[in-house]
Amino acid sequence: MRTDMTDSFILKKLAEMANNNDPINPDLYTKYDVKRGLRNANGTGVLVGLTRIGDVVGYEMKDGEKIAIPGKLIYRGYNVEDLINDAEINNQFGYEQCAYLLLFGELPNKNQLSAFSDFLGECRVLPPNFTEDMIMKAPSNDIMNKIARGVLASYSYDKNPEDRSVENIIRQCIELIARFSTLAAYGYQAKRRYYDDKSMFIHNPKPELSTAENFLRLIRSDKTYTKLEAELLDLALILHAEHGGGNNSSLTVHVVSSADTDTYSAIAAAVGSLKGRRHGGANICVVEMMDDIKSNVKDWSNENEITQYLTKIAKKEAFDHSGLIYGMGHAVYTISDPREILLKKKAKELAQEKGLLNEYQLYDIIEKVAPNIIANVHNSTKNICANVDFYSGFVYSMLNIPRELYTPIFAISRVAGWSAHIIEEAVSGGRIYRPAYKNISEERPFIPLMERK
Repeated sequence: MRTDMTDSFILKKLAEMANNNDPINPDLYTKYDVKRGLRNANGTGVLVGLTRIGDVVGYEMKDGEKIAIPGKLIYRGYNVEDLINDAEINNQFGYEQCAYLLLFGELPNKNQLSAFSDFLGECRVLPPNFTEDMIMKAPSNDIMNKIARGVLASYSYDKNPEDRSVENIIRQCIELIARFSTLAAYGYQAKRRYYDDKSMFIHNPKPELSTAENFLRLIRSDKTYTKLEAELLDLALILHAEHGGGNNSSLTVHVVSSADTDTYSAIAAAVGSLKGRRHGGANICVVEMMDDIKSNVKDWSNENEITQYLTKIAKKEAFDHSGLIYGMGHAVYTISDPREILLKKKAKELAQEKGLLNEYQLYDIIEKVAPNIIANVHNSTKNICANVDFYSGFVYSMLNIPRELYTPIFAISRVAGWSAHIIEEAVSGGRIYRPAYKNISEERPFIPLMERK
């Protein structure tokens, strides 16, 4: 008779076998010049494709050497800072314009932007019975998994899911961009009801509202939000919408799309990638670390006390004993992450409005002292700066957004970039991704079943 105990024992033994058989000597990666993580020895990414969508600039190459420069984020040739300034000057939410630019490669005029925003608004409502059948009947404790399931379920509600024409892919992508905020919000409400034993509020999205406004409306019982709150969330959406073709989830879109599969399969795969704690889930690591720091540092304004505790974290003597100070460092940005600079500025405004400047000051001090601590403890000469994840969690907490929605917000934004990459792969791809893996095991003589011990 099988029991949970015997199942546990069997799984433990199988895990031991996997651990014993699968480790690979790290020296072999050097011997065979393996580009681990698709990165060259100098830290630059292995060139596997070309794109017109976005660019992440953190260094220049001179005579084969990486020269660090202040970071820049470029969408379709335009500095993202200009997109944000344009939205502020015109007193409008900018994510919709950003999505238009990423999808179609050009900045919209007023009429084009209005028509595109209206189309997004019309598409925010989920198909008939979708909420009841696909969300409420199968709630998930993790909203990212719920979004991925919602994306795959959308295939069944599409009258033309397998058409690979660019026109049809664009239609599918626009519908997904519009509905991601609804999928996330409704998934969260179902989670509240079935996992947290709390009340569930299902509000209808309003077509005239922006993506940021609709999301805040859908997750709050009273449907209210301030203008500054919506503006700050809109800023976060713009900053997370695209980050070049080399980030893990965008690469996932290219890899899966190159197999000539449907749009929903590619986007769902990207959601799974973004969920990872080394990718979009990193902002959760930051807020968990900050909880620990706030509990162990008595004076949040005392730089020496903060430095001492961060040193313990870096030495693996505190927090999760990983030795990592989360929110510090980036694969490309070294001197500065432009997203972090722009988000930090708005974060201070909201901290003043919410009476949380003391907590903002704690973040500011950590950002100041952490790079030197990391350099000293880990004996590193690499330039390190705070990345966007360092402040995003703080911003979302000031917006009273539950933590389980931090990474889904990233997905709500990044689906615009993913969509652009799907279209780019459809137009300019044409070849399935097939990198090489070297087999380092030896051939062995086969042992018939009855002769095995």
